[in-house]
Amino acid sequence: MPKHPTSRQILTAILTFLPLLPNCHSLLQTQSLLQFKSHLSDPLNSLQSWIPNSPSPCSFTGVTCDSGTVTSLRLDDLSLSGPISPSLSALSGLLSLSLGNNYFSGEVPPDFARCANLRFLNLSTNSLTGPIPNLSALSELRVLDLSTNGFSGQAPMWVFNLTSLTTLGLGENGFHDWVVPDEIGNLKNLTWLFLGECNLFGEIPNTISELKMLESLDFSRNKLSGEFPKAITSLFGLAKIELFQNKFTGGIPPELANLTRLSEFDVSKNHLTGRLPPEIGSLKHLKVFHLYMNNFSGELPKGFGDMAYLIGFSIYQNGFTGEFPANFGRFALLNTIDISENFFSGEFPKYLCHGNNLEKLLALDNGFTGELPDYSECKSLVRLRVSMNRLSGKVPDKTWGLPNAEIIDLADNDFEGGVSKEIGISTSLTELNLQNNRFSGALPTELGKLPLLQKAFAFNNSFSGEIPPEMGNLDQLSTLHLEGNSLTGPLPSELSKCGRLVDLDVAENSLTGEIPTSISTLLSLNSLNLSHNELSGEIPEGLLSLKLSSIDFSNNQLIGMVPLGLLMVAGDGAFWGNPELCIDQYYKNMSNSELGICQHSYGHKEGEVLVVVLVVVVMVSVLVFVSYRSFKCHRTNKYDNLEEGLGKDSNWKLESFHPAEFDVDEICRLEEENLIGSGGTGKVYRMDLKNGGVVAVKQLIKRSEVKVVVTEIDILGKIRHKNRLKLYACLMRGGSHFLVF
Repeated sequence: MPKHPTSRQILTAILTFLPLLPNCHSLLQTQSLLQFKSHLSDPLNSLQSWIPNSPSPCSFTGVTCDSGTVTSLRLDDLSLSGPISPSLSALSGLLSLSLGNNYFSGEVPPDFARCANLRFLNLSTNSLTGPIPNLSALSELRVLDLSTNGFSGQAPMWVFNLTSLTTLGLGENGFHDWVVPDEIGNLKNLTWLFLGECNLFGEIPNTISELKMLESLDFSRNKLSGEFPKAITSLFGLAKIELFQNKFTGGIPPELANLTRLSEFDVSKNHLTGRLPPEIGSLKHLKVFHLYMNNFSGELPKGFGDMAYLIGFSIYQNGFTGEFPANFGRFALLNTIDISENFFSGEFPKYLCHGNNLEKLLALDNGFTGELPDYSECKSLVRLRVSMNRLSGKVPDKTWGLPNAEIIDLADNDFEGGVSKEIGISTSLTELNLQNNRFSGALPTELGKLPLLQKAFAFNNSFSGEIPPEMGNLDQLSTLHLEGNSLTGPLPSELSKCGRLVDLDVAENSLTGEIPTSISTLLSLNSLNLSHNELSGEIPEGLLSLKLSSIDFSNNQLIGMVPLGLLMVAGDGAFWGNPELCIDQYYKNMSNSELGICQHSYGHKEGEVLVVVLVVVVMVSVLVFVSYRSFKCHRTNKYDNLEEGLGKDSNWKLESFHPAEFDVDEICRLEEENLIGSGGTGKVYRMDLKNGGVVAVKQLIKRSEVKVVVTEIDILGKIRHKNRLKLYACLMRGGSHFLVF
């Protein structure tokens, strides 16, 4: 009969193996973490301390222990990617798991429900997908942030029973449409709630008034409707309300003024209406106030002028009226203000940059009158936009010199005086809008000191003098509009150094001299308007090398032959008003042009043209004869296939002679409004291509002998002569033929 171990023996055994138990526990935790790591990509090598032979996982990066037990794993912002391994659920003592702002993918393991002690779970800003598993067993959770992922399916309604939650983030996920449940009132300890952009619709329930501890509320970018949720005005601890981009209607209740701790308020992009309650002006802690893109009306509460903490104020696209609060910004450190597209009147506010912190001053499209206040000390300004008002007088000299300004927009006002030389200080400027004012005087040479300037609009003013050659230093310039002024002198050849120039318009001035041939080197130039000046001389043939889609040389004193390629692009109208301009007899014969024929079309160039004509006639005649004999005797494969295609194939046949980028279908979509000429052999159309190029398309009159047409086209495609346009391709289908020049 076996002997049973005595109590002393049992105790001895326990004491012998007890020291080994912690080692087993430590090994289990290490294996769990290493298995998690094995599935990850770690580009920053942040987990290099996670090694198999480590005596304890407590030395691993991101791991915190209590008496040898892993209680916290924090690996935020480490660029980690890969799935989250279920092995983490073996960390039974885990209290906090934070993997935010990485690239984790796949689904959340349902095994996490076994981490019953978990109080902090942050998986936000990753690429997790699929439905969120039921983690309702984690009843001790205080923080649950699953926002900014790719979760789908049904929203996790079980979260509204986790009554210990203080932080809840489910926003920026792709759940099926859902409504905020009444059970949200269960979360009485909640201080932070983020449910933005997660497909909510319907109304916010009144039970939200139970969240007395709430400090931050975000329901933005959903489809919520109904009137502004008055229930939230009883949450006196609220500091932040984000309800923008929904479908709320009605007005703002005066009870909002009860939220004395409110610092950020954004209800922009809704359908809210009515006047703002004067009581809102008493919210002295406001830092951010956004109402833009609604239908508010009436005057702003005067109290806004006394706010000391205001940083961002945006109310554009509403119907506000009356004078803007005179002291607005006087006691604050404003950074951004946008009051555009309203109906404000009276004097322009002068204290907006009183704290020397303002970066964006946007007041477009209002009814402000009087002079622009001196903002020359506002060196922080990045955007100054006051266009489409009724401002007048001179712009203060030093206001032109804003070293950080990227956009200065004074357009569509009644300003007068000149542009100060101080403009040369605005070296960050990318866009200058001065159009439709009464500015006068010479354009300062300091404009050439703006190395980043891309767009300059100064049309419809009274500028005089010459265009500064220094503007040729603007190698980033893409658009220059100076039309409708009183500028004189030549068009500076230095502009040819503006290699990025796409759009040049100096029409309706008094420019003289010849068109600089160097303009032909502006390979990016797409639109050129020199009309209504006093320019003389011939049109540079080098312009044919540019991909111009819009040109206008009308009403000048230009002479000589118009390059045929430019006629194809612009038509006659672009050259009218130049009595000495003429066209080649060839173009006259094929079009209904009103321009005269050059007297020397068959003069000193007659021999060259006749040689080309004779060569073409002889070659065409010979090939016609050969083609006719071939047609009677036998059919080549090429012509057999072509003739069969004419009767049976609905696709276009393309014969290319030179490299060209165009789509066959767009070439064949000819419209009569683009007709630029017609003659005995067909019609000529201008065609603007999708890639920005321009071609001329000649639609030939249908002929019965396809072989003659093919041969003739083949000859034309190989001819090189300055009096003939380059034939890029021919398109054929049935009896239809198109030549692309």
